[in-house]
Amino acid sequence: MPAKIIDGRPVAQRIQGEIKRAVEDLRAKSGAAPGLGVVLVGDDPASAMYVRMKRRACDRAGLRSEARILPAASTQAEVEDAVRAYNADPSIHGILVQLPLPDHINEEAVLNEISLAKDVDGIHPMNLGRLGMRGREPTFTPATPTGVMQLIAETGEAIEGLRAVVIGRSNIVGLPVALMLAKANATVTICHSRTRDLPGTVRAADIVVAAVGRAEYVKGDWIKPGAIVIDVGSNSLPDPDSEKGYRYVGDVEFESACAVAGYITKVPGGVGPMTITMLLSNTLKAARRSLEA
Repeated sequence: MPAKIIDGRPVAQRIQGEIKRAVEDLRAKSGAAPGLGVVLVGDDPASAMYVRMKRRACDRAGLRSEARILPAASTQAEVEDAVRAYNADPSIHGILVQLPLPDHINEEAVLNEISLAKDVDGIHPMNLGRLGMRGREPTFTPATPTGVMQLIAETGEAIEGLRAVVIGRSNIVGLPVALMLAKANATVTICHSRTRDLPGTVRAADIVVAAVGRAEYVKGDWIKPGAIVIDVGSNSLPDPDSEKGYRYVGDVEFESACAVAGYITKVPGGVGPMTITMLLSNTLKAARRSLEA
């Protein structure tokens, strides 16, 4: 039996509807809407597109957004000053620094400047550190990993006691989602390019999160029958039959995996919509803490 498709779009629409109603209620009580401030450095087309998508999502949900767009040649001090300006602005409740930053910018130093109370992307080192500690909770959890956990929850399957494999160990997705799965009492293995017998390791997993950034890397015969497969990848492949000349695929070979898995996300339309939705949710949470205090 083919896998059940986990479609992130209706889930995101449902949650964004809830966010919109909560924003309207907050505005009625406080007279202010949640505000998101974005820092974008350089002219990378993909980063600029992601910023536009996030700002449009803010508009739909009733949040206010603004962006500080800096030239690629900006200095370390100029980028950090942009973050500090948002820290000092009471109308901005959440700050997003669009990554990656230009090579000459010290990313960690910039992220360290974000106020913990406004770190709605959940990538401040302090928040990531708390995520990995027993008995501690971060102020915010990272948007994409939180979206992954929400999609797993949508299957109705209990995570506790399951074996989970995360392929990829980035600070943005791989490591945080592994920590979140561990907090949910899964038994977690983090895999990467140096993992021995990667297919064999994946075959033992009840949950597979693929976040390696390689097109169709995970094959269907790697998947345990009935497993939950969450594909975080987004890779473009040439496609002469497409109007654009290319198509997007995930890190999982969808057709072969779909024949084996119990649940699987598609690319596009799986994790992507959830990332923006969780960012909006965190911004609302930050605004509530500020405006209702």
